[in-house]
Amino acid sequence: MKSVQNDMTVGSPMKMILSFTFPIFLGNVFQQFYNMADAVIVGKFVGTKALAAVGSTGTIMFLIYGFVVGMTAGFTVLTAQKFGAGDMQGMRRTVAGAGILSFLIGLFLTVTFMLFMKPLLHLMHTPSDIFADAYKYIMIVSGGILAQMLYNLLSSILRALGNSKIPLYFLIISALLNIVLDLVLIIVFQMGAPGAAIATVVAQGISGVLCLIYIMWKIPLLHLKKEDWHVGGQICAIQLKIGLPMALQYSITAIGTMMVQSALNILGSTLVAAFTAASKIEQVVTQAYVAMGTTMATYGAQNIGAGNVPRIRQGFKACTILGIGYSLVAATFIMTVGKYMTYLFVSEDVDIIMSSVDIYLKCIGLFFIPLAIVNIYRNGIQGLGYGLLPMMAGVAELIGRGVVARIAARERSYLGVCLASPAAWVLAGGLLIAMYYYIMNVHMKKMFGDYNQKV
Repeated sequence: MKSVQNDMTVGSPMKMILSFTFPIFLGNVFQQFYNMADAVIVGKFVGTKALAAVGSTGTIMFLIYGFVVGMTAGFTVLTAQKFGAGDMQGMRRTVAGAGILSFLIGLFLTVTFMLFMKPLLHLMHTPSDIFADAYKYIMIVSGGILAQMLYNLLSSILRALGNSKIPLYFLIISALLNIVLDLVLIIVFQMGAPGAAIATVVAQGISGVLCLIYIMWKIPLLHLKKEDWHVGGQICAIQLKIGLPMALQYSITAIGTMMVQSALNILGSTLVAAFTAASKIEQVVTQAYVAMGTTMATYGAQNIGAGNVPRIRQGFKACTILGIGYSLVAATFIMTVGKYMTYLFVSEDVDIIMSSVDIYLKCIGLFFIPLAIVNIYRNGIQGLGYGLLPMMAGVAELIGRGVVARIAARERSYLGVCLASPAAWVLAGGLLIAMYYYIMNVHMKKMFGDYNQKV
């Protein structure tokens, strides 16, 4: 039954990684269209302040979305391991366990964020002239957490089985739907920023429902029987052990970006709008790194399930080469012509905003290789079943962002705000490389002996 999906324990590692990464990259780019469509349409048809309102909630959205993505990806690491080991009954039980845990935690997150959103916006120094729109926008997004959860869990399950193409197809459909809904709700019904949030939630929910229909129709391997719902405490405990640290790692990163946003908000709504536009440009270009990380999580999980440690090392090497090559191309693009994408977002104060966008893009472009290392090695190590070690890299990111953000806030420096993320990438990347060599050269040898002598 493994052949109906994508067995990553055989074949050329580079070829396998490329073929698996590309659909995820496209899917992530289309997922960015949710927020980018919101920013483009709001900025063009409502105004700079409305764009700033949407942008000021970007770090909170990253906190929500990052927690959901990290948790669901963590819950399905065990699914990939069972699949790699050929244990299909155990694999189905991990799917049932992931579904139960995701629903319960998603419900808790929805209630918690909606209760504490207003104090959080005040804590982040959200400018008063955009506060009302920002609050309405992010409250609607918070109310749609379960819709986010549905798509991300089901797409993570499909990727755990080596299927990265189907989630892409449904995401393309929902991204296009989101753009249509944005245009209708913002331009026709003049709902402003709240209309953009409604469009996002509806589109996310539809992508999740489409994944569910596909699984029910096309993948008998994932049809759960009555006995599969008897998950047992051990499976849930393992999933929580991996999933929660991955979710917390994303959350720690998000907290760091919230500190950056707080430092930025002090500088006023015009620079907030510029930073928002620059961040949207960055997020499209850097989705390749997210895709590489997702690929390495699945690749590592399937191969550790099969006990093939030499192949894991080959995969890390291949993906690192891929990441460095992409970084050089992406940095060249974003540091030269990236600023002209500002025209997509704003119609007023374009020259002022574009110059600030260019500063940000040049700052981050210089550090794309450390960003590649962070995504590849963090997610790859998580795929091997390690939860706490990669989370420590998240702490390093928090320290890097937090220190630079505090200095930037004190000096009221936009350049300082722009350098916060690069500082985080350098610290975390160095720590992750050290972790990887420790795991491969010490821990794996304890588990598998002299694995280099094995086929």
